[in-house]
Amino acid sequence: MTDLLDRPEATSVRAPSRAVIRIGPLSWRVERRLAWTSLALLGVLLGIFALSMVLGDYPVPLADIPAAVLGQGPDDIRFVVTTLRLPRALTGVLVGAAFGLSGALLQRVTGNVLASPDIVGITAGASAAAVALIVIGATSVATVTLGALAGGIVVAVLVYALAWRQGVDGYRLVLVGIGLSSASMAVVQYLLTRADLTDASQAMVWLSGSLNGRSWDHVVPITLVLAVLVPPTLLGGRSLRALQLGDDAARQLGLRVETARGLLVLASVLLAAVAVAAAGPVAFVALAAPAIASRVTGSGGVALVPAMVVGACMLLGADLVAQHLLGGLPVGVATAMVGAPYLLYLLSAATRIGVTR
Repeated sequence: MTDLLDRPEATSVRAPSRAVIRIGPLSWRVERRLAWTSLALLGVLLGIFALSMVLGDYPVPLADIPAAVLGQGPDDIRFVVTTLRLPRALTGVLVGAAFGLSGALLQRVTGNVLASPDIVGITAGASAAAVALIVIGATSVATVTLGALAGGIVVAVLVYALAWRQGVDGYRLVLVGIGLSSASMAVVQYLLTRADLTDASQAMVWLSGSLNGRSWDHVVPITLVLAVLVPPTLLGGRSLRALQLGDDAARQLGLRVETARGLLVLASVLLAAVAVAAAGPVAFVALAAPAIASRVTGSGGVALVPAMVVGACMLLGADLVAQHLLGGLPVGVATAMVGAPYLLYLLSAATRIGVTR
């Protein structure tokens, strides 16, 4: 078969070069370009992460960071690195990766580039539940995380149910999601009018999407949730590939279409909700990261790992820009400045090709 594919007269399209990655009894067959591009993206992320450790009002030499992380070196450097900067940077990486993977799943399942957690109301539902808890005084990280998960799931179930017409159409899902997102944000605004000034101020900063004041209490919950969700979600990429062939073809391959679609949507909801709980509803990362990952890798199919890495790069890079170039504004402001024009571009392109009917 390999010799046949290598002959020009046999086919005009060369099969993509693939490599096999084995970890114990498990193995994955991946395109070499996808693997190398993912490694390059990880290098970019490592560079941004290093900058987030070095830059600040108290500059820290790059060579001193490993010792500080291990609990060695001067006390002031250890405090700056391990208490102030490392938890913030890790939270940014984890939240960005969660948003990137969540957006990639939802866009691939629905076949609509406009379907992302912040567009279809999932982050708004998580925000409404989290703000309600903040207003009543339940401000612990674990409580807010659980509340955000519950709010995101409730809105996702409503979106899925209202968009169901013998199947879920991506266009209809986006429209229903936009409506429920508006309703959720109306609930948020009402809650803010009933809160006292301190709680309302805290909620407003959180609603803009912020990494300010992030500590290990924020890193641990999202790390645990991602450790549970990410491996089975990546393994579910095979089901995602089958769904992209169409429901009929997927059924012929033996896939339970609605079950697989529901599980993938649930994974997307959980990832988005825990990200919102950790850093607030940071706008447009989940929308843009999958498209950027597909463009960079040259893959028109499933690119879940690159979407995670791009999401982490976007969020951590935006936080650096917000801190050092925008006077310490919340990271959500920086992502919105880039994401809003991108959304307008998507809407314009969708109108030209007749996606938004």
